[in-house]
Amino acid sequence: MKRYVFFFFTVLSVCSCADWLGETSGKGSQDADGLSHEMIVLGDKLDDPYSLTNMQNAVAALYPDTKAGREGLTETDIYVRFLPKDNGQYDLLSDMGVELIDHPLDYEIVREGDYYHDPELEESQMTWQYAVVSPDFNFPSTIRYEVLEKCYIPERDASTRADGIDWEAVERKSYILSGNEDLLLPETRGGDACQPSGNISIVDDKMGDGAVGVKGVKISVNSFVKYSHTYTDENGDYTIPRSYSTNIRYRIVYKNTVGFGIGVNLLVTPASACTLGKSEPDGVSVVIDKDSDRKMFSRSVVNNAAYDFFSMCKSSSMPLTSPPRNVRFWLFQNLGSSCAVMLQQGTIFDMEFVSKYLGVAATIIRIFMPDITLGLSGCNDYASIYAVASHELAHAAHFKQTGTKFWDKYIVYVLKSAILEGSAYGSGEGEDAGYCEVGEMWAFYLENRLYMDRYGEESPSSRLSHWFDPHILTKLDEKGINRSMLFRAFDSSVTDKDQLKEKLMSLYPDNKILIEQNFSLYNYE
Repeated sequence: MKRYVFFFFTVLSVCSCADWLGETSGKGSQDADGLSHEMIVLGDKLDDPYSLTNMQNAVAALYPDTKAGREGLTETDIYVRFLPKDNGQYDLLSDMGVELIDHPLDYEIVREGDYYHDPELEESQMTWQYAVVSPDFNFPSTIRYEVLEKCYIPERDASTRADGIDWEAVERKSYILSGNEDLLLPETRGGDACQPSGNISIVDDKMGDGAVGVKGVKISVNSFVKYSHTYTDENGDYTIPRSYSTNIRYRIVYKNTVGFGIGVNLLVTPASACTLGKSEPDGVSVVIDKDSDRKMFSRSVVNNAAYDFFSMCKSSSMPLTSPPRNVRFWLFQNLGSSCAVMLQQGTIFDMEFVSKYLGVAATIIRIFMPDITLGLSGCNDYASIYAVASHELAHAAHFKQTGTKFWDKYIVYVLKSAILEGSAYGSGEGEDAGYCEVGEMWAFYLENRLYMDRYGEESPSSRLSHWFDPHILTKLDEKGINRSMLFRAFDSSVTDKDQLKEKLMSLYPDNKILIEQNFSLYNYE
């Protein structure tokens, strides 16, 4: 909800994803030339070595006497694609535990990228979502799907654990028979399968103590339909739960274990991804800094800021109401404004004013449904991006505590001010200005508080002057009314500064004089 928020609505339909991927480093690192954030370009369809037929042929080739009494294999998995009509259908599949991928797993990738949209589908239509499910999967009757192939992945079959068959050798043989021998590791490596592991970390120059882990972010790998994923821990370490003996494809997917996602709506991809390309199965490690690929860097900072924010909300000492778990971020590299419009959570679209001024753009926004948009123009280091993200997360927590009716009035005031006065905050004189007053007091205060906790100094935004004044909260915090205590006052009944003062005095009567004094110091009426 910062300066010129209205521009957010005008750029949603024209923002693109065309930066280049930065370098990776560490075990399994590779040159990033040719890897981009553009749409994946597919080549020829490949013969999947994990198809039931290919695996049966591989067993027969290595064990013609049907060793261990095996006369045939039974599929362990089904390779399928779904075509959800909307977010609700997509979420239904996700809630059933289906890992959905927006591009096919059995095609050559001519050019890597972060997303894919089937060219046979309209751009406004959600693209096919590919998945590997168990044979007994209960397909929802309301969602269109196509079974692409029956598959056999040995480690999914419990009977393979003591049957006398070298299943790693069978997998390698299937790669050879299916024409995918070039993906196998060189014989000099022995070909033994291993679990990919590594570390994803990022440098915060202002902290001065080296890299910190990219926390709770999803790491996905696959070789054809043999797909697996895990999440990094707080140190950025990860270990994939499956073993591989071939070169595999690595991706960082900015869907966090906490629940939030960074990226555009499911029409393109469920969360932004940074592809790391194919590499050896022992793992890939990445060290990211401000000179790395811009999108990877900014996504990773926002990921950590949100992870830290959710963790702070759950702290035992000073807990806060958390933002919605499924909050969705959009990042705009060339935009200078940010906004916690909370569209996915049900705000704004019944408002006559919005439809009047946005027209067809309102329909576009309804389709894409971001919650938080971050304008990162001018944010060139970890600290500045962290501060912007913290500000909007403070809004998201406030939204969760107040609800959509409060937020509708807040957002409409901001829109009216941006359109009619050229400033998102307005002059403070318009109808419902008090909603903006308490909302921005809280967000500027908490941004500054979290910045001070991390860096030991005030956020640059604390030096800005507005008709509302978050310094009231900062001073109360310094005198013992901490963030958790303050936030209790920010419920849906508090719609201006005077009501905030009265609420705080009712909550903390022993501090009545202190509260009155601090509010009077910043009374500009």
